[in-house]
Amino acid sequence: MEVLTNPAYYALAGAHAGLAEVKGRARRYPAQVAPFLGLPDDVTDQDWADAAALVGTGNVAALMRPELLVPDAFKVVRVFDLVQLVAPESFGAVDTDAVGLGSDDLADMVALTTLTEPGPFRSRTIEFGGYLGLRRGGDLIAMAGERFRPPGYVEISAVCTDPKYRGQGLASRLMRAVAAGIEAEGNRPFLHASGTNVNAIRLYEGLGFSVSNRMAVTLVEPL
Repeated sequence: MEVLTNPAYYALAGAHAGLAEVKGRARRYPAQVAPFLGLPDDVTDQDWADAAALVGTGNVAALMRPELLVPDAFKVVRVFDLVQLVAPESFGAVDTDAVGLGSDDLADMVALTTLTEPGPFRSRTIEFGGYLGLRRGGDLIAMAGERFRPPGYVEISAVCTDPKYRGQGLASRLMRAVAAGIEAEGNRPFLHASGTNVNAIRLYEGLGFSVSNRMAVTLVEPL
């Protein structure tokens, strides 16, 4: 599970290498896919210099890993605490009401994520794939998908429900449906929750998830 302490980097160096913008050992997603920057576990001064060149002066990128000492060449814009949790064995369950979401659904997905704010969802975030949704009367009322793919694991992400439909277990259904696809590939699902979102953490633990790491999202800006 060591790769889970640095999931963005291991995804960008592996399954998402085709998406990665690269300089030296520093890697990042295109800004319209996701804000995340990946640096190796044994980060060096040269890696930080390459990261600064890759992100560019005045731009902000996000590092997701346990707390990291950021050099003076970067401004720390903000730090968010996260809790990382791993799904129990055989968590997934196919949901016949869940529909695959693609580029034709992008406007609805952006509208739902703008309303609910589950995390960064941008014009090309859909390229992570694996998105499933539930519709009522044609309206997209809940969705979930995939994000980081470090070796052996796939993150469940963008889990959100229209406030008018909360309390019906829709998010849990979609998490299990996304997990079913992840497990069918031989991978294990995991996810992140805000460290202050006690209710979400309790929900995930009630579903059998176990805490794997205490993480942070550190927003950095090269000076």
